[in-house]
Amino acid sequence: MKPLLLVLLSLFMFTGCKSPEPRKPISRASKSFTNKSLKINKAIVKKEEAYIKEMIQKDSANTYITSADGFWYYYNTKSNDSITPQFGDEVEFNYNLLTLQGDTIYSRKEIGERAYIIDKEEIFTGLRQGLKLMKEGETVTFLFPSHQAYGYYGDNDKIGTHVALKSTVTLNEIKPEIK
Repeated sequence: MKPLLLVLLSLFMFTGCKSPEPRKPISRASKSFTNKSLKINKAIVKKEEAYIKEMIQKDSANTYITSADGFWYYYNTKSNDSITPQFGDEVEFNYNLLTLQGDTIYSRKEIGERAYIIDKEEIFTGLRQGLKLMKEGETVTFLFPSHQAYGYYGDNDKIGTHVALKSTVTLNEIKPEIK
């Protein structure tokens, strides 16, 4: 009986000291789901961009510029200044958010003046890139496809999923980063 007890005890010690192993996930995103999602998102982007380009063609009063980041804009007020905000600079600005059809989502009064430190704080992608193109005193109107705005999630308040936006932004002041 002692040898059997000794064998069981030693077997218990070796198996009992084993470190826990991580479990494998039960479900994984299938490749077909990812491909389907990718196709849907590409179709949404294509549709939004086509609509924006159609709007631009109909608007003969303004000269639109296509940004390298995938949105369009025109100057309401242009400055001769050559300084644009750089990484770490603080900017003070006002803006509004409208649908592409011109319906107000958030007015300038609702949003108020904003202070933002370039590339160090969270703000939606299109606005972040748009502010970097502006000079102090300029007012620019941007047309953002949804992937440059609030995308799939919206803002959990007034902006739903896949909503392209129009925004008129005034850059009031650039405060260079103190190094």
